[in-house]
Amino acid sequence: MSRLPLFYEFRDDNTTFTTDLKGTYLKNYKDLFDLEVANSPTESSMLSSKTYDDITSEFALGDVAFYPNGVWAYTQIKDNGVEDDDLGMLPYWMGIKGEENYGPAGVYDASWAVNKNASDDDKKATLDFIKWMVSSDEGKNALAKEMGFSVPFTTFGDDDQPDNPLTKLARAYADEGKPSVTSFPLPSQQWQDDLTSALLNYVQGGGKWSDFENAFTSGWKKDWDNNKSVLGMLPESKAFDAK
Repeated sequence: MSRLPLFYEFRDDNTTFTTDLKGTYLKNYKDLFDLEVANSPTESSMLSSKTYDDITSEFALGDVAFYPNGVWAYTQIKDNGVEDDDLGMLPYWMGIKGEENYGPAGVYDASWAVNKNASDDDKKATLDFIKWMVSSDEGKNALAKEMGFSVPFTTFGDDDQPDNPLTKLARAYADEGKPSVTSFPLPSQQWQDDLTSALLNYVQGGGKWSDFENAFTSGWKKDWDNNKSVLGMLPESKAFDAK
């Protein structure tokens, strides 16, 4: 959910990166988060004890109507007696102006990479494997049919798409001309952990909402400044609407 206020603030500022966040839409985030907590079958004091398997089970059993997750959740849901026709997908809505023009959020934090320190033979073998994964019949079948992943590669045709109703639902938004809410680089796992900690402290009564806002904005700048100090570089800033 934290990607949404980030996305729309970048949209407003016509950029894809900045170290200085204003937290423009954190009030919208709070409204949705409070709504979720108030309607959760789990007491707020017990939220930190819930596991991924717990909430998957709650959804599969019909104990909850909404299940914040991604298309990859289908592999767990389908084995719990949930019919494909009973599944739907809604974007996160926070009351942000213009959000009706976008579809669900897409998460693209992880990338395939080749270790520059590997031997030339290992580098070649790695690149050959990646090519095989997205171009061979066996590799494409493993990604799309067996794992049910989204496959936004030019080598995948209509017949290669996964038999995953959640993926089809996500693609339907794009077919309607509604792009996904794009992910942007996050500074660190620590930044995400600090947000989680602040949210838990907030719902369990010991923390203020301003602590979350501070973790979101000041923590963002602190971690990017640290990255620049260690790595000597930051992500490139481009126009938000650049093609």
